[in-house]
Amino acid sequence: METPIEVAGWINGRRVSSLQILVLVCCAAAAAIEGFDTQNIGYVAPAIIRDWHIPPHEFTTVFVSGLIGLLIGCLVVAPLADWLGRKRILIGCLIAFGIFSLVSATAHSMLSLSVLRFLTDMGLAGGMANAIAMTSEYFPARMRSWMTVIMFCGFPLGASLGGFLAAAIIPTYGWPMVFVVGGILPLVLAALFVMFLPESIRHLVVKEMNPDQIGAILRRIDPHSDLPRGTRFVMAEERVPGLTVKHLMREGRALGTVLIWIVFFMSLLDIFLLTSWLPEVLHDAGFSISASAIATAALQGSGVVGAFAVGPLLDRRGCLAVLLPLYLLAAIGIAAIGSVGGSFLLILLVSCAAGVGIVTGQNVANAFAAVFYPTYIRATGVGWALGIGRIGAIVGPTVGGIMLAMHWTRAEIFGAGAIPSVIAALAVLGLIRLERAKKIATPPAQRPLSAPR
Repeated sequence: METPIEVAGWINGRRVSSLQILVLVCCAAAAAIEGFDTQNIGYVAPAIIRDWHIPPHEFTTVFVSGLIGLLIGCLVVAPLADWLGRKRILIGCLIAFGIFSLVSATAHSMLSLSVLRFLTDMGLAGGMANAIAMTSEYFPARMRSWMTVIMFCGFPLGASLGGFLAAAIIPTYGWPMVFVVGGILPLVLAALFVMFLPESIRHLVVKEMNPDQIGAILRRIDPHSDLPRGTRFVMAEERVPGLTVKHLMREGRALGTVLIWIVFFMSLLDIFLLTSWLPEVLHDAGFSISASAIATAALQGSGVVGAFAVGPLLDRRGCLAVLLPLYLLAAIGIAAIGSVGGSFLLILLVSCAAGVGIVTGQNVANAFAAVFYPTYIRATGVGWALGIGRIGAIVGPTVGGIMLAMHWTRAEIFGAGAIPSVIAALAVLGLIRLERAKKIATPPAQRPLSAPR
C-alpha cells in the first residue's frame, strides 16, 4: 500500500515556486485594496464634514461603525472559510466590499454612510484574515513569518497610495469618486482571482477533496516531484478536545497571551486613531486637504519601508528584539506630530517616523503571534489577538472624537496618542523577559520560534 504524503512536510522540503509567489502577490494585492478601502474614509472625512456642514466629532459614528464591522467580520465572516474554502470567501469578500464601496458614493446622511461603512468593513475583515491564511498555508515553515510580513505590507502600501490618489481625486471630482475607485478595484481583483488563484492546499486536504486536484497544485510547486494520480494526501496536525480558546491560557501561555493582547490592543488603537483623525486634525491646523491626506499616506507608506528594512532581522534577532525599539519610535513620532509646529516638511518627517514605528510594529506583532502559539491553537491565538486589537481599533477613533469635541489642541491629542505605544513597548518588554525565561528552561530544540536563532 502506498504511503500517504503529509502535505505540510512536503512543502517544507521544497524551494519556493512561481505558484507560491503568485499566491503571495495575489494576497498582497487583496491586502493593498483592503488597505485603501479601510483608509479611504479617513481621507474623505474632511471633505464630507465640510460638504454636509457637520461638527468633526460627529463623524466618529462613521469611523466606529466601520470598525465594528471589522470586528464582526473577524469573528463571523473569516471562520466561514474553514467550511467553504479560503478562495471562495476571499473572492466573496472582495465582491461584497466592492459593491458596498460603490454604493457608499451615493450616501447622503451620517446614517446611510455609517451603515454602508459597517457592511463594507465587515467584508474587508473576512478578506484580510483569509489572505493571511492563504499565505501561511502555501509557504514553508522556515520562512512563513517573513512571507506574512511581506504580504501584509500590501495593506499599508494600499492605504498610502490611496492617500495620494485621494489627494488627486477629491479637488477635481469630489469625495464620492474615492468610493467609486475603491469599489471598482476589488471587483476587478475578484475576477482575476476566479481565474488564477488556487484554493488553499490545507482546506483541500482537510476536507478530503479530489486528490488529483491536490496533486496538480503540488506539481505546480515542484514539477519534478513524482506524484502519481490517486496519491493520498494528509495533514499531520495536533488536535485537542473541547474549545481551543481555553488552551490559550494553559501550559504557561496565560501571561504571554495577555501581554500579546495588550500589544495588539494598544497598537491598533494608535493606528486607527491616527488614520481616522490625522487628516482632519492637520486640516483644522491650517493644512490643505491634499496635504493632510499626503501626510497620512506617508505614515502608512513608511510602514512598508520599515517592514522591508526590519524583515531580515526577524530571523537573526527575533521578533521581540525588533518590536521594542519600533514601539518606542512610534511613541516619539506620534508625540512629535503635535509639537513640530506648522512646517509641513517636519510634519511629513515625524509622520514617517510614527509610521515606521506603529505600522511596522503591528506587522511584526502579527508574525510574533503566529509563532508564539503551537500549531493546534495558532489560528485561535492569532484570531483572538486580532479580535482584541479590533476593540482597540474601535476605542482609538472614539477617544479621538472625544478629544476633538473637548477642543484639545494638536499637541494634546498627539501627546495622549503616544501613551498607547509606550504601553505596547512595556508589554513587549514583558514578553522579552518571558521568552528569556522559556529559553533558559527549555531544551534548545524546543526553544520558542520567536527567540533569536
